[in-house]
Amino acid sequence: MDRPAPVFISSDVFRSVGYRPNHPLAIPRVSTVVELCRILGWFSDGAYVDSPRATAEDLARFHDPAYIAAVKRADATGKVDAEACRRHRLGTAENPAFKGMLERAATACGGSIEAARRVLGGGVAYNPAGGTHHGRPDRASGFCFFNDPVLGILAFLDGGLGRVFYADLDAHHGDGVQDAFADDPRVFTVSIHEARRWPHTGVVGDRGGGRARNLPVPRGFNDSELDYLMGCAVLPLAERFEPDAVFITCGADCLAGDPLARLELSNVAVWRAVGQLSGLAPRTVVVGGGGYNPWTVARLWAGVWGVLNGFEIPDRLPDEASALLRVLECDLVDDDEIEEAWLTTLADAPRPGPVRPEIKALPAAVLAP
Repeated sequence: MDRPAPVFISSDVFRSVGYRPNHPLAIPRVSTVVELCRILGWFSDGAYVDSPRATAEDLARFHDPAYIAAVKRADATGKVDAEACRRHRLGTAENPAFKGMLERAATACGGSIEAARRVLGGGVAYNPAGGTHHGRPDRASGFCFFNDPVLGILAFLDGGLGRVFYADLDAHHGDGVQDAFADDPRVFTVSIHEARRWPHTGVVGDRGGGRARNLPVPRGFNDSELDYLMGCAVLPLAERFEPDAVFITCGADCLAGDPLARLELSNVAVWRAVGQLSGLAPRTVVVGGGGYNPWTVARLWAGVWGVLNGFEIPDRLPDEASALLRVLECDLVDDDEIEEAWLTTLADAPRPGPVRPEIKALPAAVLAP
C-alpha cells in the first residue's frame, strides 16, 4: 500500500522571533521555510497542518510539573527568580526568559506529538520547528526549553509501536534524547555530531545503556564522509533494529557556513541522508534542530520537504524566493560571508572530499556487539 501524502506541521507562532537580538536564535527560521515552500508551490490541499500546542499534561509525559510551572511563570512575567535559574537553568544567556516562550516551545512540542500521531497508520510528517533535543526533564539546556523529539517518540510508543529508531544529524550530540531512552529497549538512538563540541558528550564508546550509538566526527566533515557513515554504519544499525518508525532530527548547523559549528556538509548530502532514513520504516517523522545561519537553514529545511514529497529541486529560485532571502539578516554572519548561491538557489554545490581514517574507524566501533 502506498503511503499517504506527507504533511507539513507548523504555526504562525514562529513568524515572531521571540529571542532578544543577541541570541543565536534571533533569526527567522521556520517562517522562511514555510514561505519558500509556498513560493515553490509545494503545498497541495491538506499538506499544511496547523500545529497544536502541547498541553501541560502532554509536556508532563516527560517533563517535571514543577519545571513546566516555572516556564509558565517565566513566560508570564518575563523574569526568573534566583532559585528557578539555579534549579531549572531558566533566565540564562543560553535559555533566556521572554514573553511567548511557553507558547513557542509548547507549539514545537505539539507539532512533534501531532506528527507521530498522524503517521501511526503509516506516512511521513514534518515539523521543522522541532528538534529541541537537549531539553531535560527538569531544566532547559542548549536553547531547548522542552524536548519535542522525546515527546514525539513517546507518542509513537503510546500508540502501540514497539521499535523506534532515532537518527540525529545535528552538529551537536542529541544528549537529551539518548538519556531519555537509555533504559528503554524500544528505542535505539544514533547521533552523528561534531567531536569536542558542546555538550561535550556522545563519545564513540558511549552507548547510553546499550541502545545508543555515537559517531563523533572531526571538523571539516564532508559529503563523502556522511555518505560513508550512512552506508557503513547508520543504515546497517537501523536495518538490524528493524524499526516500526523512524524519527529524524536534521539540524542545519551541520552545513558549511553555520557560525556555531565547523562541519562542511552540503544540504544535498543531508537531503540524501534524510531520504535514506525515511525509507526504512512505514512511519517517519522529521524535525528541524539547530542552525544559526538563516540562509542555509531555510534552504536545507525547505529542501527536506521537497525530498520527502519527491518534488524536483529547481536549478534556480524564483525571484520572489530570492527577494525573501535577500532581506534576511544575521549578527553571526558577516555581510561579506553571504554567498550569492544562498540567495539564488535551493541546492548547494556538493562538497565531496577524502574519507579520513578517523571516519573509517567509526563503523567497526559502533557495529561491534
